[in-house]
Parts: sequence; structure tokens; C-alpha cells
Amino acid sequence: MEGIGLLVVLAAIFTFAMFGRRLERTIITAPMVFLAVGYALSSTDWLPEDAARESLEILAEVTLVILLFLDASQIDLGHLKKQHVWPQRMLIRGMPLAIVFGTLAAWLFFPSWPLVALALVAALLTPTDAALGQSILMNKQIPVRVRRSLTVESGLNDGLALPAVLLFASLTAQAMDLGTRDWLLFAILQLTLGPLVGVVIGYAAGKAHLAADERMLSSRTLEGIAALTLAMATYLIADLVGGNGFMAAFVGGLCFGNIVKGKCDFVFEFSEGEGQLLMWGTFLLVGLTLLPDALAMLDWRVAGLILVSLFIVRPLAIWLSLAGSDASPTTRLFFGWFGPRGLATAIFALLIIEKLDGWLAAPIMAVAINAVWISALLHGVTAAPLGNAYARKAEATDECPEKMAIIEPFGRV
Repeated sequence: MEGIGLLVVLAAIFTFAMFGRRLERTIITAPMVFLAVGYALSSTDWLPEDAARESLEILAEVTLVILLFLDASQIDLGHLKKQHVWPQRMLIRGMPLAIVFGTLAAWLFFPSWPLVALALVAALLTPTDAALGQSILMNKQIPVRVRRSLTVESGLNDGLALPAVLLFASLTAQAMDLGTRDWLLFAILQLTLGPLVGVVIGYAAGKAHLAADERMLSSRTLEGIAALTLAMATYLIADLVGGNGFMAAFVGGLCFGNIVKGKCDFVFEFSEGEGQLLMWGTFLLVGLTLLPDALAMLDWRVAGLILVSLFIVRPLAIWLSLAGSDASPTTRLFFGWFGPRGLATAIFALLIIEKLDGWLAAPIMAVAINAVWISALLHGVTAAPLGNAYARKAEATDECPEKMAIIEPFGRV
């Protein structure tokens, strides 16, 4: 029976790949499809649940490590500082505001939880995933600056949210008296050694890449393989010394990308090909292994918190973060809505729930996983029509800041 399940998975991947270009213009997105396929398979015995859970843990970690590294390596910090004011504001101001507002929202629905547990939930719901609104990024009618801002924000906020997740998880463990000292020491080491490893390896690997490129010792294909092994090696080294491998991969990618600057096209090629396959597989396994239990715990409080997070918390945080900028009210509302919750929310929850083995573990996981599928549905359905409406609005009002800004090379949009 296991063979049948694998055939279904392969058939789903093949079918979506064949019609993917057409589907990009519709309300159907890859996360929606593969979450649904995984959930449908959960009601059969075609894929063993225990094996699927083990596969999810492995695939989720590998996917997140590689995507954190590759996303970060595409960010030119110099251009971000000089020309990308909107992503700066959304990350530096918007993320903290979203955590504060999200904590207040969580308290309204779960007033009996410790405050740090409410903050943990808010931090888990902060990262965004541009893949859940892919048609926005592919819509050439939407000004380049707007699409690029969403891409940059999504690429950076996963790595920036992780320290908050780890910190609040450690404080939640303390509040629940789950080995306080061990958790605090764990958090300190994770937050310090991980980035340090990332800096050292990213810098050294970037210099090595430049040296090999100048001497024409490698090729684009081989450089891509080297980058993937670098991402995984950074993760493993950080884990061996007691640091956080995900943070190491993110910081390593930032350092590597800003050393090699413009000489790593293989990063884009992998993100647009094999990276998509990794994400599809992870979404499918989330639907297969985690979604059934999360749906069983979906009540009015969980649903209410998620909807408030999507419709009020992020939009308000983004609106305030862009106050005083050249972003029009329409653009601020657009940014506020298109912050889908995706793989980072699910994987971060998996990461800390294994350590947070208490009465809060199950409900926190339920909030995270239900947020992923609800966001995939709502943002997937609204991406195409709202993107088209925004493009028409921008064209009709001739919003010059969005359309006339000079954009330096900053990844592919």
C-alpha cells in the first residue's frame, strides 16, 4: 500500500508541475494543493504515519536550512540600507509591533496562559511566506518596488523571527517549570553560537568562492552544489557546538551573499527549481501528519486568534511601520494583507514543541498549523483578484513612488 501512496504523491507533483504556469494566474497555489493532498492521504493507510512523521522532521529541517541560507544570500545589505526603505520599516518596526499586538490578541482568547506563552504564539505567527501569494510576485502589472519589498521582507523575517521564538520558548519553559536552567542555557547558546558560526563560515566560504571564480576552477552547476553543502555544513557545525543551526544558516547566507555579490546566480536557479520541490514535499507532509490533529483542536478561540492575526495584527503593525514613508495608504493596506503564514510558522513550531513538552504544547501547535492552512487558503484565493485590483488602482492614481523609484539589482522579481 505504501507504493500506492508514493505514486499519488508523485502524480500530484507531476500534475502541478505540468499546469503550474497556468495555475500561477489563478487562485490555486502550490501550498493549497499539497496541503490538501497530504490531508486526503491521512485518511488512508497508503503512507505509514510514523514513517511520514520522521520524514517530515528530516525534510522540514533540510528545507528550512536551505531556504534560509539561499533567501539570505540574495539580500544585498548595502542596497537594503540605501534603497529599500519599505522592507526596512516592515522588518525593524513592523515585526516587533506585530509581536506586541499579537500577544495582546492571544491574551483576549487565552487569558489563562502565561504571558510569555502568548508572546511565543505571536512570534510564531510573525514570519511570512511569499510562496503562498505567488501570483502577486508573478504579476508584472504590480509595480516592481512593491513586489520586491514583499520578497525582501519574506526572505528576511524568518531568520529575524527565530531569536524571538527561541527566547519566548525558553521563558515559557521557565514559567511551566520545565527544567528552567537547562532551557535558559540552551537559549543563550542558541542565540549566540549559531550566528557566530554563520559569520565565520559564510565569510570564509565567500572568500573561497571568489578565489575559485577568479581562477575559473569551478562551474555554475558545481558552485550550486557547493552552496547547498555549505548551507547544511553551517547548520551541522552550529549544532555540534551548541548553537542554533537555523540561525547559523541564515547569518551564513547573509555573509556569503554579501561577499560574493552578484556572482551566485545558481542561488536563484535552485530556489526556482529544486527549492520549490522541497517546499511542496514539506507542505504535503504537514497536511498528512500535522493537519488532522490541528483540525481536531480547531475551536472558536483558535480560529478567532488566527483571523485577528491575519486581518488586524499584521495590517495594523505594517500600517504603523510605514507611517511617514512614501507608501500610499493603498500600498500600506496591500502590504498589511499579503503576509501569508507558511513553512516557517509550522517548522518553528515543530522545533520548539519537541522541547516544550507540557500542557501548552498541543494548543500552541494547533494554532500554528491551523494558521498555515487558513492563511494558505485566504491568501491563495485573494492573491490574484486583489493583486489585479491593486495594479489597476496604482495605474489609475499614478502612484509615482511605487512606479518611478530607481531599483538596483536585488534578486529576481
